[in-house]
Amino acid sequence: MKKITVNGQPRETDAGDVAAFIAELGFAKGTVLVEHNGTALRPAEWEGCKLQPGDCIELLRLAAGG
Repeated sequence: MKKITVNGQPRETDAGDVAAFIAELGFAKGTVLVEHNGTALRPAEWEGCKLQPGDCIELLRLAAGG
């Protein structure tokens, strides 16, 4: 388990990369915006972005409506 920070809150995960972490949370691509250590990521970059202990992830969930 690695300890990371998600939206300012400590969290533990076994995910090896951002894509696995987003799946662990139950989000599908296209439903959430991801920032990893201050860098905004495109969904195509999630799989290549490895998670390390101490990383900071910011998530913004997209919602449709009017």
